[in-house]
Amino acid sequence: MAYIGEIAALFTSFCWTLSSIGFSKSIQQVGPQITNRVRVFLAMLALIIINLVLYGQPIPLHAGISRWAWLSISGIIGLSLGDAFLFQAYREIGPRLGLLLLSLTPVFGTTIAWIFFGQILTLLQIVGIIVTLAGISWVVMVQPEEDDDNTRKATWRGVLFGTLAALGQAIGLVFSQQGMTGDFSPFAGTLIRMIAAVVTLWIVASFQRQAETTITTMRERPRTLGWVAFGALFGPVIGVSSSLLAVQHTGIGVASTLLALPPVFMLPISYFVFKERFGWQAIGGTLLAVAGVTLLFLN
Repeated sequence: MAYIGEIAALFTSFCWTLSSIGFSKSIQQVGPQITNRVRVFLAMLALIIINLVLYGQPIPLHAGISRWAWLSISGIIGLSLGDAFLFQAYREIGPRLGLLLLSLTPVFGTTIAWIFFGQILTLLQIVGIIVTLAGISWVVMVQPEEDDDNTRKATWRGVLFGTLAALGQAIGLVFSQQGMTGDFSPFAGTLIRMIAAVVTLWIVASFQRQAETTITTMRERPRTLGWVAFGALFGPVIGVSSSLLAVQHTGIGVASTLLALPPVFMLPISYFVFKERFGWQAIGGTLLAVAGVTLLFLN
């Protein structure tokens, strides 16, 4: 199927837009660390069931040592560390600046893929990436007309967390692509990544004596658990699986750029669901980002 990688990346961005709603609600109620631990655990359980139903095997033990290594490292760096930094950035500087810094992912991803794996972009792809990033940056820098987030200022901690989140996501994508060679199932690949993330986060939580606190907190807040489950379904389960399909069939630079579109997809949701109103700058940034995506498809 033509453009399957690009289509998968766009679908991933849409799923991640939905997941951000659930995770934002949870972070407000129980904080970023508990949200991160619970979401990867719920996602792992869902993926085990999916793999059992689709392939008759709950865990892809047949994947081979090399594939397990690439995808496990990807899960630790991208899902454990990268997303942990992203959630901390949201807390420090808010989602607007956090998403702006996350737009650095394509720059990091393309550079890493070029240096270590020899992936070269065409001139049209480079222009498309630059135009898309410009549109994304424009969108996330524009605030709704009545948004208290205008008072949020960038702090060095917040900028550091946001930059590390982008770097973690980029490295995770590059490693995922190496582990997804051939026709390996995206659901199986996502499960391997999720297992590595669960083991890492919950071992750290145990050493910090936060594991029991996490379980107790979620038991006392079933509504929050529902928000985490909603975010986990569209984020780590469907979204991450779709992102692996994307890196299977297109380059890191193109995939990571299309995966950076959630701020753009968030505009109509904010308009129709949250009744927020945006000026011409947000519309202009959206159109610019769409133009960049079109250039990527025309390559």
